[in-house]
Amino acid sequence: MMRRFVPRSGEMIDQRTFSARLERLREYLDQLRSIRASAREAFVADPILRAAGERYLHLALESALDIGNHIIAERGYPRPETYAAVLTVLADKGILPDSIYRDLDGMAAFRNLLVHDYARLDHGRIYDVLCQKYPVLEALFECYVRQLDDQSGE
Repeated sequence: MMRRFVPRSGEMIDQRTFSARLERLREYLDQLRSIRASAREAFVADPILRAAGERYLHLALESALDIGNHIIAERGYPRPETYAAVLTVLADKGILPDSIYRDLDGMAAFRNLLVHDYARLDHGRIYDVLCQKYPVLEALFECYVRQLDDQSGE
């Protein structure tokens, strides 16, 4: 029997959907962990490594924001108008601890840079952000896993 994620609003949510999104985020974080093991100089010099880092960072951010939106919608919280507001709603509702929220500051805007302003990307800056923000993305992933476990009664 498939367990269901039961949001506070009482609406039944298929846990499989939430779990699949978490699995994708886990995959992206695993790739980023591997990429961040490279030296900064190697990252900047290697176009394949740079492209992989940029793409997996984009996918991790996109996935994290998508999961956040999923939680917000399931629980009937106010719909955010921007990517940054997704994190704000989650923090305001106690889903994200303040420390994670603070450490994620600027990441929604960085996602927009990766997607829309790619001609101006500074490869060294991408490496720095990838290395600096990786731990908080891991913490966010764990926070989301706890949300799933709390709601499923584990």
